[in-house]
Amino acid sequence: MKRTFVTWIVLLGIFVSVSSQTVVVGDSAELSMITCSPGPLSYEKFGHTALRYFDPATGVDLVFNYGIFDFDQPNFYTKFIKGETYYMLGVYKTGQFLPQYAERNSQVTEQVLNLTKAEKQQLLDALFVNYLPQNRNYLYNFVFDNCATRPRDKVLELFRGKQILYNLSEDNRSFREWVAAYTGEKSWLMFGIDLLFGKDADRIATKWETMFLPEVLSKELSEVQVVDNDTLTRNLFKSESILINKIPEVESVNYLKLPIVATSLLLLIGLLITFYENKKKKYFKLVDSLLLIITGIAGIILFYLMFFSIHPLVKSNFNLLWCNPINILVGIILWIRKLAKVVHVMQGINILLFLTVLIVGAVGFQILNPAFLPLIVLLLIRSFWWLHNRHKLDFTHENL
Repeated sequence: MKRTFVTWIVLLGIFVSVSSQTVVVGDSAELSMITCSPGPLSYEKFGHTALRYFDPATGVDLVFNYGIFDFDQPNFYTKFIKGETYYMLGVYKTGQFLPQYAERNSQVTEQVLNLTKAEKQQLLDALFVNYLPQNRNYLYNFVFDNCATRPRDKVLELFRGKQILYNLSEDNRSFREWVAAYTGEKSWLMFGIDLLFGKDADRIATKWETMFLPEVLSKELSEVQVVDNDTLTRNLFKSESILINKIPEVESVNYLKLPIVATSLLLLIGLLITFYENKKKKYFKLVDSLLLIITGIAGIILFYLMFFSIHPLVKSNFNLLWCNPINILVGIILWIRKLAKVVHVMQGINILLFLTVLIVGAVGFQILNPAFLPLIVLLLIRSFWWLHNRHKLDFTHENL
């Protein structure tokens, strides 16, 4: 998001917060939940939720959006990796909110809340208080505190002290499976997510937790009822309509661009190189060096996330067994003949680690992306081959 857009939002917010003291809910005013279907970009894959206030009598039509963030904030990427990204509540005209979702061909659904006039005023006041400069920023959490959970909590706070009846559908999927359902199980995006996700991502998500996904939130809340007294029960929503229709698109899959194809091809090339080396009594150090350094760099990122990040679902990540940060060191000293014994020990340790992670995946202790398997097998084969030929490699002059 460009700085100019965020600055405009903040300036608009100053106007809204000042004028909010005079915003009184009229008889025809409504508050509703807006759900936007997923878009094509990576950060749009999960859709979006916002709250809308519309009073046709006065023409006031505002969207309360908890999904505003600024790429240009100081140390954005460092904070993002560490899990310390702050999002903010933005308030702007609905006419400026909807067109961006029409452009990305997202369906926008509106569910009008079934509230009394007093409850509408209470919710609107709470949103404006939340939009005060000292309150509008919040520490974003992809699963437990995001643009969908915030509106949900604001709405349900209205009924504190009342009984709320949930009819949550059973769907025993893990966090990893829910994320894959939106990113594409075989996509490069899911390849990266699976690399970052640890064992915790394989825990079955409760229905309350699955509401971090806007479309799931919309579906689950549509079944909610509020008990006002022993004889009176009302639905949370009183109507639903589509504000923007999604134009059907023909989805085609280019199998040549799938991660599993790329990593399988890499395995095949690695096998051919290994066969050639064995036949010609040569050794291409650059092959092993690149494999080890690249997986080592990935390991540093995983290590940092696992021990220093506050992101959810990245702890206890067994991908560290094959993306080991020490691989960087091994990839470098591989070129130093005098340290061959050190490489020998490290390659032996790597074989144990590679075999262990394959067992971890096989027994389902942590789900591994299928595209990881060719890479792990290639690393395993190269380590075995190096140990088997180490003494020959020490004395050959044809190493590259």
